[in-house]
Amino acid sequence: MVLGATGLTGAKVVEGLLKRSEIEAVVTPVRRKADMAHPKLTQCEVNFDDMDASAGLFDVDVIVCCLGTTIKKAGSREQFRKVDYGYCLKAAELGRAAGASAFILMSAIGATSSSTIFYNRVKGELEDAVRSLGYHYLSIYHPSLLLGERAEQRTAEALGIRVMPLVNLALIGPLEKYRGIEAATVATAMVNEVCALATEPVAEQVVQVREYPDIVDLAN
Repeated sequence: MVLGATGLTGAKVVEGLLKRSEIEAVVTPVRRKADMAHPKLTQCEVNFDDMDASAGLFDVDVIVCCLGTTIKKAGSREQFRKVDYGYCLKAAELGRAAGASAFILMSAIGATSSSTIFYNRVKGELEDAVRSLGYHYLSIYHPSLLLGERAEQRTAEALGIRVMPLVNLALIGPLEKYRGIEAATVATAMVNEVCALATEPVAEQVVQVREYPDIVDLAN
């Protein structure tokens, strides 16, 4: 299952998974179906305010969660939290209840429940909540600025995307984790991770956080 399948990273995850022989089926809960068809793809229109009504969809092996918004797009902090915390956690709970063994979560660099920055605090609180669910395999991605063409314009991010290749050159050593990263690279890492789980199931419980160097290595 891929949540956030129409977003910058999620769409690339879906595209990558559909090309891999290790993957039998991909399920994408969406508000509106995308103009995309594939024998292995099942798109399901879901009311995210009542995901319990679609609980049967969550009977999958692995959930990749790339679902998220911005405060500007959501309209308020409350609505942002509803999506980035509420929807994501509910999906994780439904997956766990249905027997999913692995959860791969797109979070953000600096995410921690103790942060004074609202965005980072919400992301950190989500991580803490998902950790408590006891997934056999939990992988949390901590990318910095995601680079790539977005459907909607975000002025600040657009500026950051233009200058980030130069800034990346200065981010070395312990600062490397703050490098901007292509959404396609993150997606490829996630796809490789899912396929690895399909071919080599882990023997013991795993919880890990992936930052820039690890994500790039996994993508390669």
